[in-house]
Amino acid sequence: MSVKHAISRGLELGRSVLQLGLFKSGGRVVAKLRADCFRVGPSGRTVRPQAFLPSRYRYYRTSLKGLAAQLQSAVFRRRFTGGSPRNRAVFLAFGLGVGLIEQQLEEDRKSAATCQEIQAVFRKKRFQSPRQPFTSGYKLEDYIIGKQIGKGSNAAVYEAAAKFAPPKTSDSKCSLVQLKEDEEEVEKPRSLTCCSLRNFPLAVKMMWNMGAGSSSEAIFESMSQELVPAGPLALKQENEQITLDGHFGVLPKTLSAHPNVIRVFRAFTADVPLLPGAQEEYPDVLPARLNPDGLGNNRTLFLVMKNYPYTLRQYLKESTPGRRQGSLMMLQLLEGVDHLCRQGVAHRDLKSDNILLEFDSDGCPRVVITDFGCCLAQGDSSLQLPYTTRWVCRGGNGSLMAPEVITAVPGCGVVIDYSKADAWAVGAIAYEIFGEHNPFYRPVGLESRRYQEKQLPPLPSSVPADVQLVIRLLLRRNPNQRPSARVAANMLHLSLWGRKALAKQDSVSMKKLADWLLCQSAVVLLKGCRGPSGNRVEAELQRSFLSNLDMEDLQTAVGFLLYGREQRQACILST
Repeated sequence: MSVKHAISRGLELGRSVLQLGLFKSGGRVVAKLRADCFRVGPSGRTVRPQAFLPSRYRYYRTSLKGLAAQLQSAVFRRRFTGGSPRNRAVFLAFGLGVGLIEQQLEEDRKSAATCQEIQAVFRKKRFQSPRQPFTSGYKLEDYIIGKQIGKGSNAAVYEAAAKFAPPKTSDSKCSLVQLKEDEEEVEKPRSLTCCSLRNFPLAVKMMWNMGAGSSSEAIFESMSQELVPAGPLALKQENEQITLDGHFGVLPKTLSAHPNVIRVFRAFTADVPLLPGAQEEYPDVLPARLNPDGLGNNRTLFLVMKNYPYTLRQYLKESTPGRRQGSLMMLQLLEGVDHLCRQGVAHRDLKSDNILLEFDSDGCPRVVITDFGCCLAQGDSSLQLPYTTRWVCRGGNGSLMAPEVITAVPGCGVVIDYSKADAWAVGAIAYEIFGEHNPFYRPVGLESRRYQEKQLPPLPSSVPADVQLVIRLLLRRNPNQRPSARVAANMLHLSLWGRKALAKQDSVSMKKLADWLLCQSAVVLLKGCRGPSGNRVEAELQRSFLSNLDMEDLQTAVGFLLYGREQRQACILST
């Protein structure tokens, strides 16, 4: 046998060792090599995104290094302790194969370092609210209250303006830009909304206090979850020292600012006033001094926020966003949910009524998650809730409660993991964004408790294939097979802006991805707040993506995308 043939046989044998586990270390990795996982070659091997579980990446990398050391040691021993030329050639081939493994590991290490450097640059440029901060406004008398603009099960929302900072009525650009400006019938409602937003740029949310008592301490303690998105100056100095004990533990520090999460500017208690529409809309929750039959307490909590022209549900009743705008809206929700998860908060009541919407100056929709009254915000940030009795609240809207939450049975030691529950809800809301009925509402009426994934209705053909894949993955029943909000957001980022990096179907080089990330970073930094396409919302999304870069999450996202594309190719070939 020639040396050339022996080396070739050795390389084949080396691959067999890694795939079949002839060495103990090889058995541990069993074809989990990331380099192999990213190849979708003519062999027809299925790409399995579950193989990219980030928690095991370092373990596999360590195993590979150990395997490399074993093989190199074996080559050294055989080379200097005798043996036939054929055996020496075979083990030399092992050494060559291990060299390729180490080269891949080095490439991954460099790519991971690149991600960390990019992340560090963009984390220094944290999002800041465009609204100028104000130093007063801790009393209800500081605001002019307008008409009612919303009402839920535990609060009413009114448009408002600050007396100490009157809004400008001239030379002010309205942030509301309709997508369909060519329709004459929407011109009048739009101008009225613009006028209202100019005169009342704020919104005041008045909570209904039915059993918290009338002391400020009791009110803050009972409604502490509403304070999770509060800014650093939301509470007066004396109230900042109050221990805010929620239903499930001491709340962590409040959320940092994010473009897709509501910001509470002020939070204070005050006597309940008789606001417009109160006697007609919610007479039962008024105190007895305003309604003799009312059951409410005299004081309650007030929250001051930005006034948004729509809820997502209101907007979708009037318009259906295009495929790109719909993808951007879904991506913003995932970015917002990821931001919550990173800071140890689960919303637990995501629905189109609890998502606000406005348009930037370019007409791009910006969505904002609001209403944190049902959120889980524990001090340990674990997103895990002990479920020992049915009296423990599992969240808000039961129709959009993730399967692992709604099927939980209370008992000793039972814990509900909410780390992927909000991401599941985003998958259900995505149907509404793309013009379809939410499959977990009537008339479809699937139950998250017992639905099968094959029962999910098809999405319109106009929805991009990669977006459809993300939605299907988010709605997987098993949370262990469901991507996190971060991974799902990465998939949409790659689909929207990274197509060139994923252009070749046969392989995806991490070096190529790292080069693309560097180019994206340079473009975003050069373009500033308006982003590569001149769009402010897209700029915010790309900054959020770059500031949260993680090589393991990115590799998982790539694996899912390649898995989906291979499945689509298989379907095409089978037909």
